Amino acid sequence: MGAERKSMLLTDKEKKNTAYHEAGHALVAAKLPNSDPLHKVTIIPRGMALGVTMQLPETDQHSYSSNYLETRLAILMGGRIAEEMFLNEITTGAGNDIERATEMARKMVCEWGMSALGPLTFGKKEEQIFLGREINQHRDFSEETAMKIDQEVRRLIDDSYKRAQDIIEKNRDGLIRMAEALLERETLDGAEIKLILEGKDLPPLPPPSAPADNTQQVLKPEHGRAPQIAPGERPSPA
Repeated sequence: MGAERKSMLLTDKEKKNTAYHEAGHALVAAKLPNSDPLHKVTIIPRGMALGVTMQLPETDQHSYSSNYLETRLAILMGGRIAEEMFLNEITTGAGNDIERATEMARKMVCEWGMSALGPLTFGKKEEQIFLGREINQHRDFSEETAMKIDQEVRRLIDDSYKRAQDIIEKNRDGLIRMAEALLERETLDGAEIKLILEGKDLPPLPPPSAPADNTQQVLKPEHGRAPQIAPGERPSPA
């Protein structure tokens, strides 16, 4: 999930926004079929993200069905919907989700033939060898087709948004419990998320461990002897 960014300090409001956002992703992922199992959800900043919802496939995947991709679109919309529904505001936290969902929906239409336009590809890719193999896309379709492509991309996103919204509305209490648990524990695993959605109590948190005592005990010389030094410990310079 990436290294923790312990230097990033979030305000209470940002933590709450992140908790509800990630709970939205996790809830939709837990309730939809064709979804990879939930592994962990955290509101600890990692990499460029303020929080992360991680799913792990049960087997290696080399191709994806349209049902699986539509589920992925709905999961990506879950965070934005949770912010709107429970916090009555929209933040920039969903920016990457929206970008990924739009890119995936456009590939479904233009590259993979997964739309009402049928088994066709739109846009011919050309490699510019002398520009570091940069790939440009050449438009090989009409304005009318471009409008239909935009309509299909919009339809896929809207359908996924409505699908995720219905799930969250039917499971409001579960999402609130999950967000509150994230604010308390910061990280939840798949088993804990399952307990929350079943309305069961989570096991108590382990008691905080006592801070390690790093102070060194100074021994007074006895009978003219120097302080004893533990094996492997270097004496401090006088």
